Amino acid sequence: MIYNFIYESGVAAHPYLNVLKYISLRSMGALLTALFLSFLFGERLIAFLKKIQKKGQPIRNDGPASHLETKKGTPTMGGLLIIIATVLGTLLWSNLSVPYVWVTLGVMLLYAGIGFADDYLKVVLYNPKGLSGKMKLLFQIMGAAAAVYIAKRYMPEGVRDTVTVPFFKDIFLDFGMMFIPFAIVVIVGASNAVNLTDGLDGLAIGPIVFVSICLGIVAYVVGHSVFSTYLYIPHVPEVGELTVFCGALIGAGLGFLWYNAPPASVFMGDTGSLAIGGALGIVSILTKHAYILFITGGLFVAEAVSVMLQVGYFKYSGGRRIFLMAPLHHHYEQKGWSETKIVMRFWIISLVLALIGLATLKLR
Repeated sequence: MIYNFIYESGVAAHPYLNVLKYISLRSMGALLTALFLSFLFGERLIAFLKKIQKKGQPIRNDGPASHLETKKGTPTMGGLLIIIATVLGTLLWSNLSVPYVWVTLGVMLLYAGIGFADDYLKVVLYNPKGLSGKMKLLFQIMGAAAAVYIAKRYMPEGVRDTVTVPFFKDIFLDFGMMFIPFAIVVIVGASNAVNLTDGLDGLAIGPIVFVSICLGIVAYVVGHSVFSTYLYIPHVPEVGELTVFCGALIGAGLGFLWYNAPPASVFMGDTGSLAIGGALGIVSILTKHAYILFITGGLFVAEAVSVMLQVGYFKYSGGRRIFLMAPLHHHYEQKGWSETKIVMRFWIISLVLALIGLATLKLR
């Protein structure tokens, strides 16, 4: 908004305002804005959520027994704080004439709406089932398909249906007509993987920040013709504006962590986890680096795979289990690890994976 006002109104003639052309500066502005908004509205939002949620987030009876005591009464839907701060930070600092910004915000808001409906049914209307799994999946697929279809219309012909391959300079996967189905799997998979990871205080938001940093760097490089040529990766004009979005998400994530750090004052809920996962997924698709999301978000992948393996093995082995409890973080709780130890060690793993993902940009 600031960018468009300055450069479309002629105010940019002032030399000091030329710095706003730099995506790096505007990304930092978006980060600080989102962080400030999180601190400004955080306490008020938590108080409001406590008021409308008499019992707080429902605690699984089949989950770790300690959660029935330590997490009882804690409000959920705190993801609203992340969504509000990210959207406002992005709108304020990004170039709003770039369609990729609107596509990304559209996915985030749509998936936030899906998560909000599920959370609202559970904690306000006391419907234990919430939104049905099939209904959530249907809306997620439809939203992802629409977003990718719209975004493809603005992409250069040569890279429209391609995805980069790690460690190789001149090999790109061209999915052709299968690009949209592939993108749907990435976006919906990322959304639900983040949702499954959000089970302990601060567990999901740390890796979210790490992955956002990586994707922000990737977006900047892909959108920069010189850097993309140097690194032998596809150049997508204007996609660098997603760096501003990632900056806002980082700031909002850090602000949310202030309230979500153990012991959490508020939980993210499906409102936040589905929206953030979907947003990370669409950014990886638009930057043509879906594989980096798979590497840097390896913790999310591990959590999702642990659930799939547990369910599949339980079904076909007559009730036997691979893990003591799924998702993976509950397995380590059952082994006696403290919640803080699990969160910190999972953060370390996520940080290492993030560095590995970034290293693939150069190791070609």
